[in-house]
Amino acid sequence: RFSLLLLNLEEYYFEQHTANHIINKGCRDERKFRGSLKICSKSIIFEPDDNIQPIIKIPLRDCISIKAPEDNETNNPFTRDTSGGISVVCNQVFLIKERNIIAPYKTVRGRTEHLFQLDVAGKLGDVVQTLHQLYRASCLDKMGDQAAMITAILQSRLARTSFDKNRFQSISETLHMECKAEMVTPLVTNPGHVCVTDANLYFQPLNGYPKPVVQITLQNVRRIYKRRHGLMPLGLEVFCTENDLCSDIYLKFYNCQDRDELYFLIATYIENHVTEHTAESYMLQWQRGHISNYQYLLHLNNLADRSCNDLSQYPVFPWIIADYSSSVLDLTKPETFRDLSKPIGALNKERLDRLLTSYQEMPEPKFMYGSHYSSPGYVLFYLVRVAPEYMLCLQNGKFDHADRMFNSLAETWKNCLDGATDFKELIPEFYENDSSFLVNSLKLDLGKRQGGKMVEDVELPPWASGPDDFLQKSQEALESQYVSEHLHEWIDIIFGYKQKGSEAVAAHNVFHPLTYEGGVDLNSIMDPNEKVALLTQILEFGQTPKQLFTIPHPRRIIPKLKSLSRTSSHSVSITESPVSPNEESFEDLTEESITLAWNNIAKLKSDERYKIHKEAITGIAVTCNGSSVFTTSQDSTLKMFSKESKTIQRSVSFSNMALSSCLILPGDTTVISSSWDNHIYFYSIAFGRQQDTLMGHDDAVSKICWRDGRLYSASWDSTVKVWHCVPGETLSSKKHHFELLAELEHDVSVNAIDLNAANTILASGTKEGTISVWDVTTATVLHQTEYLNMVFGCCFFCLLFFFTDSRHLLSAGEDCCFKVIDVQTGMLISSVTAGEPQRCFKWDGNTILSGSQSGELLIWDLLGGKVIERIKGHTGAVMSMWMNEQCNSVITGGEDKQIMFWKLQY
Repeated sequence: RFSLLLLNLEEYYFEQHTANHIINKGCRDERKFRGSLKICSKSIIFEPDDNIQPIIKIPLRDCISIKAPEDNETNNPFTRDTSGGISVVCNQVFLIKERNIIAPYKTVRGRTEHLFQLDVAGKLGDVVQTLHQLYRASCLDKMGDQAAMITAILQSRLARTSFDKNRFQSISETLHMECKAEMVTPLVTNPGHVCVTDANLYFQPLNGYPKPVVQITLQNVRRIYKRRHGLMPLGLEVFCTENDLCSDIYLKFYNCQDRDELYFLIATYIENHVTEHTAESYMLQWQRGHISNYQYLLHLNNLADRSCNDLSQYPVFPWIIADYSSSVLDLTKPETFRDLSKPIGALNKERLDRLLTSYQEMPEPKFMYGSHYSSPGYVLFYLVRVAPEYMLCLQNGKFDHADRMFNSLAETWKNCLDGATDFKELIPEFYENDSSFLVNSLKLDLGKRQGGKMVEDVELPPWASGPDDFLQKSQEALESQYVSEHLHEWIDIIFGYKQKGSEAVAAHNVFHPLTYEGGVDLNSIMDPNEKVALLTQILEFGQTPKQLFTIPHPRRIIPKLKSLSRTSSHSVSITESPVSPNEESFEDLTEESITLAWNNIAKLKSDERYKIHKEAITGIAVTCNGSSVFTTSQDSTLKMFSKESKTIQRSVSFSNMALSSCLILPGDTTVISSSWDNHIYFYSIAFGRQQDTLMGHDDAVSKICWRDGRLYSASWDSTVKVWHCVPGETLSSKKHHFELLAELEHDVSVNAIDLNAANTILASGTKEGTISVWDVTTATVLHQTEYLNMVFGCCFFCLLFFFTDSRHLLSAGEDCCFKVIDVQTGMLISSVTAGEPQRCFKWDGNTILSGSQSGELLIWDLLGGKVIERIKGHTGAVMSMWMNEQCNSVITGGEDKQIMFWKLQY
């Protein structure tokens, strides 16, 4: 029945002794109860073996005397049978869990004496001495002085002990590190020793509670997070699961060095087994529908220092539903949902106006809200029915007043809209599968409301048939299309750029400065009493999550068509399909073949290879029927290779300078090649001659694209030019007519360009590593991102049958990283380290096929951030790559002067 929750906040449990509690010693009605005597830093607790009897808690500050027989005072109650006896006289005692019922503590006031007889009499002197020390600490006037003395006693105990190496799982384990720490659970911490070996992480509590040692196999660790605990960077949380809400252990260290060293040891061990996820990598998975809204919010909470083990930083989830009165919940109506672009305090305009008036009149530091959206009290407000002992611990052995309990969803929502000081959000439990927190299954006596009604189960809205149905509908609401389209707005407020500064003021999202990370430096406060008071105030008030994003968060990509073959079952729902269920269009079949190809891309096999150039191959283009392959090379030639005859049928040299790329115009009549001699050459396939020359740049032309009658050319002269091209009549001597439509100026040479599907947005990459995203229609820059290394290539992700627009841009450069940018916001949302430069690539948004500097073809799981297959290819760098529309045939050109043909073999 004993738990650490019987302790006060910031109290430690030191040791226990088997003992008898003797009542009315020496009298006719003397009674003796066997149990366990617990010595804690602020109290003495006796837990009887008999569950009918109450647990007795004696606050040390309420003790009048603590004596043992060797005190030799007159009228000593231990005149007969004095072995191992302790007399505690106090003026207040708490009785807890009488008849093993969880209920508010009973307080017995007045002078009483309690006699405890230890089984091991030899420990009596040490126990009494410890109690006297702790009693002196509890009698100090100031909380800071009390905390300092108790900390000194604790550190002395830890220094006299060490981890018991006999607890190792194997005698062959190698010790890497041992230090002092505390295991953190909600509201309480438990001091002890941490030990890391080459195979396990151990924690041995100083008091042996709840078990002698906690052991975690490093091989099972999946995630590890540094935590801010008590406003200090001292926490470390370890998860052995990928998606669970609760961790396997949360440790608080006494200094940053120990925490960081342990983190390094564990992270080093697991880095070869587990990919470390960032907010950006989870964002990419969320945008693509690979993880649900719920999972994404859970990951963001984890990354923002929110933990189920820390009630002052408990995971925060949004109110989603605003309708608690209708008999049917209609998730197709926007008015069913809460406005996710505003914090709770700004949802009611009248209340907000009053708050803003007070804010304007307030001296610095200003804040709009006198309470937070997440605090220990709010968390336990929701969870009191399943975690009553936590509520009793937080509120000194009492439940809240019955009318302030979590009685009704409708009432709670209304109070959050109208209440003068109620701005709370929700907790993850509202979107999970366990509805027990809504039901008083423990039959707790939570009090009687005005009107005489007892507090029982939570009153649900009419549209919910029961607690499970309520959770099911809440989950559906969270994953609905409306929420998927607007969740990024709430993320901006809680985790993003509207959390601090002028954006927070504009969004009416300003809380007390002390709630923000970095709002106070505890190390700079010398007065221990001021430090304890400040820490207590902040921990009880609540804390704002760590800021994860400093620019607007991208929206989720909402599929418009019926196919979601590459998304998870947790993705957003599809409201309409333009294709009837029984129809199967040509587009459906093409989509299925593309999906099948990318799902099996690791089965790509080399078919044939031919050495056709004298220098590295720089570009590949293939005719629509696949019969002819055109290649450009640094040897200055354009060659036409026949797949059928396996011979070179044309070889053309436009100048003595290298050619950098090539493409075939629609109709397969003309090949365009770009050259280092500043020119772009048009070659007629039908007539086998140079048809035209565009002298459009002042330095080498590095890349060309053709879209809808427009030519886009990138150059080392620091420009990208957009040309309207009117083809000349093939049978006459008329030349092409070129009209310069736009010139996009850069600071340095441009190496790579690509356009989105709508031809409205162009991305360019420079030799210095800058990625620019341009609005082609206005010739203006939308976003720029500095990567500091030469960009080899960039490519929009646009899979025609999945999304209506191109949202993500993939780039690769000399920094050996793949980087994914959200085009709308310019935010870097994923970065995967390749280990060597990747010179060319194709991707479907999830999987990358890349050609490496070493000549291998690599297949990447972008969401998982790892290589899933390496395929031997060229003997030098892979310089260029072509893939057919069905994505089942690939041609690569290498530094080894060869072209290689690849086919998928299912």
